[in-house]
Amino acid sequence: MLASLFSRFESLGFLLTNPVWLAMTVFQIWMLVHALRSREWLWAFFIFIGSGLGAIWYFFSVYRDSSSSGFELPGTQSRARIKELQSKIHHVDNAYHHFQLGDIYFQRGKFTEAEKCYRAALEREPKDIDARAHLGQCLLRLKRPGEARPLLESVMQEKPEHDYGHTKMALAETLTVLGETDHAIRCWQQVTQNHSYPRAKVQLAELYAAKKQNDAARAELKDVLSDDPHAPAYQRKRDRVWVRRAKRLMARL
Repeated sequence: MLASLFSRFESLGFLLTNPVWLAMTVFQIWMLVHALRSREWLWAFFIFIGSGLGAIWYFFSVYRDSSSSGFELPGTQSRARIKELQSKIHHVDNAYHHFQLGDIYFQRGKFTEAEKCYRAALEREPKDIDARAHLGQCLLRLKRPGEARPLLESVMQEKPEHDYGHTKMALAETLTVLGETDHAIRCWQQVTQNHSYPRAKVQLAELYAAKKQNDAARAELKDVLSDDPHAPAYQRKRDRVWVRRAKRLMARL
């Protein structure tokens, strides 16, 4: 039962002649290193003593969430829903269906496909504020912040609290990438005045820390870490990536 990594290293010849076990060992080491770097000590223990199941469980429970952006758009991600929207677009071809399909692709991390859908929506409804905002967020994740900025800023001029502050957070992230730190800090401060999003507080704290404003950074991080145990389960799962970042930053300050 006791496992895996240690016993497999002892039988190196077997590993080299068995590609399945070799792949599992590499995967287990990968998950173990990630758990250790993330200070997930209990997970690291189970990955080490497990026969691969611990690594798989960690991948779906922790790693997959930690590699995401921490941002979600509304809407279902099912393949059936994609086919349904594609059928509606074929028959009706309106902006709303293109927009909905773009959101699904966005959630699935298919940003190139999402961009095409958002642009198709804007071809049909050029003034659609939601399509502009989500296209801006999509372009940011495609590492094209210069293109994202004017879209996000135009939305902010029309509706500063668009998407309950999520569009302003995307703008703050865009400004950070572009190196406009002071402007980004002002954006984050505007968000945190009205919302308690860990996504905003942690990134604001990171900018404070970069400017050696450690007390201000700690204040934001303490809010995130004190609120997390009392949040609903669905919210804790969604914000897990930010809570981990908060813990790592707090440990360095």
